[in-house]
Amino acid sequence: MSTAESPQLRVGMIGHAFMGAAHSQAWRTVNRAFDLPIRASMVAVCGRDPGRTAAAAARLGWAEHVTDWRELIARDDIDLVDICTPGDSHAEIALAALAAGKHVLCEKPLANSVAEATEMVQAAESARALGVRTMCGFNYRRVPAVAFMRKLILDGRIGVVRHVRAVYLQDWITDPQFPLVWRLQSDRAGSGALGDIGSHIVDMTQYVTGQLVTGVSAMTETFVRERPLPSESSGLSATGEGSSTGLVTVDDAAIFLARLDGGAIATYEATRFATGHKNGLRVEINGSLGSISFDLQRLNELEFYDATKPAAEQGFTRILITEAEHPYLAAWWPPGHIIGYEHSFTHQMRDLLEAIASGQDPTPSFADALQVQFVLDAVQRSAETGSGWTEVINAPQWVPV
Repeated sequence: MSTAESPQLRVGMIGHAFMGAAHSQAWRTVNRAFDLPIRASMVAVCGRDPGRTAAAAARLGWAEHVTDWRELIARDDIDLVDICTPGDSHAEIALAALAAGKHVLCEKPLANSVAEATEMVQAAESARALGVRTMCGFNYRRVPAVAFMRKLILDGRIGVVRHVRAVYLQDWITDPQFPLVWRLQSDRAGSGALGDIGSHIVDMTQYVTGQLVTGVSAMTETFVRERPLPSESSGLSATGEGSSTGLVTVDDAAIFLARLDGGAIATYEATRFATGHKNGLRVEINGSLGSISFDLQRLNELEFYDATKPAAEQGFTRILITEAEHPYLAAWWPPGHIIGYEHSFTHQMRDLLEAIASGQDPTPSFADALQVQFVLDAVQRSAETGSGWTEVINAPQWVPV
C-alpha cells in the first residue's frame, strides 16, 4: 500500500513555538522517511493569538488553525492531540483529550506536579481500555546513539553498571536583564532547570541503564531572583503594582546525588547558568567491564571503552553511529552521513505511529513520565528541606517495565 493510500491519523497540535516547530517538522517528515502502516495528516494547529497562529500554520504546514484548544479537541476530524504548551496546561488539555477519546502525545515533563501527573496516568489507563494510546515526548530516547547506547549496556557490554554521571548545561539566562519569561515562573513551569532539562537526563539515564532512581540528596539555587518583565507585559508584577520587574520563582540550577535500584550510584547536574554551554547534555556510564558516554553536541557518536581487551589495546574508541544497522538509520543516508537534533522528533513520531497502528502501548508512557516526576519531586523536597537523603516516593503499580 502506498503512503497516499494508507489510513490516516489526523493530528491536531496545541502550541506552535519552539516545541511546536520541532513537532511540526517531524509530522511533515515521518511518512516521507519511513514506510509506515498509517499516515499522519496535519489537520489543525492551535494558538492563542489569531495572527501568529495563522502565520505558524502556513509556515509549519498545518491545514487549518484555531485559537481555542477545546474546539480542536471536540472536532471529529482529530484523532490525536499533540500538546506543546507550557506545563501548567498539560494536565487540563490531556484529560480533556482523553475524555474525548483522542490519542495524546504530551511534551515533557508530563505535568507540573506529581498530583497532576498521577491524574493523567489514571485517565490514560482508563482510556487505554478503549484503545486510546498515550506517550510523553522525551525525544532524546530517539537519538540513534542513545538507543544504541542502551543496547550495548543491556547486552552486558560494560558489565555491571556502577556509576552514572549526567549533566545538562545551558547558559541562556546568565544575563540578569533577560526577561521574566514563563519558564522562570513556577505557576507556569513547575520548576526551572530541574524540570526543563533535568527531566531529560533522569529519563535518559534510567532508559539506557534499565535502572530507576530510588533516592536523592539535592540542592538547588536561584542566582538571579528578580528580572525585567517581558515587553508585552502589563507592567504589574509580584514585586509590587506598577513595577517593571518580577520575582523568579524557579531554580536556576539543580545538583543531586542519587542511588539506582540496580545498585549504581549517580550524580546529576542541570543548570541554565553554565556560561559558554548552549545545550551541553552529556551522560557517561561506568561498568565492571567498560564505560560508555554520549555527548549531545556530538550526537552521531559514542565513546566506548572495552576493559576486556588486552591492556595494550585498551582506550576509549569512537563509534560513529551512521550505519544502517544502528537504530532508525536505515531510513536515512549512506554510512558516514550524519543526522541532527530534528531527527529525534521524527523517530518519536515514527514509533508513535507504529504503536498506534499495531494496537501497542508506545513508550515512554505516561506512567514512565510519572516515575520521572516522582524523582523531580524528591529532588525538590530534598533541596527545600535541606534534610539530605530523600527517598523517591513511587506508586508501585506505575513503575515502568
